[in-house]
Amino acid sequence: MKHRWWVVSLLLVLFLLAQVIGLLVHTYYNVSEEALPLGIERPELNPETSYISLFLVLLIATAVVFVLLHFKLFLLWKLWFLVSVFFTLVISFGVFFSVKVALVFAVVFSVWRVFKPNPIVHNLTELFIYGALAAIFVPILTLFSVSLLLILISVYDYIAVRKTAHMVKLAQSQGEAKVFAGLLIPYEKNVAILGGGDIGFPLLFAAVSMNTFDLGLFDWRTYIIPLCVALLLFALFAKGEKKKYYPAMPYVSLGCLLGLVVLLLFL
Repeated sequence: MKHRWWVVSLLLVLFLLAQVIGLLVHTYYNVSEEALPLGIERPELNPETSYISLFLVLLIATAVVFVLLHFKLFLLWKLWFLVSVFFTLVISFGVFFSVKVALVFAVVFSVWRVFKPNPIVHNLTELFIYGALAAIFVPILTLFSVSLLLILISVYDYIAVRKTAHMVKLAQSQGEAKVFAGLLIPYEKNVAILGGGDIGFPLLFAAVSMNTFDLGLFDWRTYIIPLCVALLLFALFAKGEKKKYYPAMPYVSLGCLLGLVVLLLFL
């Protein structure tokens, strides 16, 4: 077991909670066709081929972050991360509060998260970040394109962790900068983490599936995919060794596809 049982359980509960909140945010903006706050616009991409552009953007963004952290330009990384967290929190908080209140909360929690980090604020903001990404990107994805996106990212994740190991260095550098994108649970001088992509990409897949099959937020079938992903993540943590990094996206993608097969059985 890579971490203690209670740590893995808490990590998976937080993962599932992020999926539920994310699907709620997605439903608010995409099903009700509510406009995004602050005039934020979705990218204009062909849904059938958008996975190519999104994957390239991901590669470029990863390269930029790697350069910033490699040269210890931590302040620039923190400012970039601060802006990203702020806008995603505004979008997600806008589901629950007026725009003005959402703005205030987004400022407070994004600054707190970046400059005065602690595990509670860190994980609390993580729960709300990914719903905003679903609100932005789900409308430009199809089930076919998001599936290909998952496959590409899984291959990249495997290479980046197992072959080049630059994703491991990136995670370590984020820890040194004290700004990490993903869930984080410190315990007994150890830290259990789940990267942001391992949370965000299954949410995109679940939300696209939700749209494709016209499922509602309160339809139990909506949560088949997140539960299957959680099951595969549990398998990863169960077989994992302590102080060793593993590419999680292949497990996440397999969980998404397994969830899709199970979902089709109940349609």
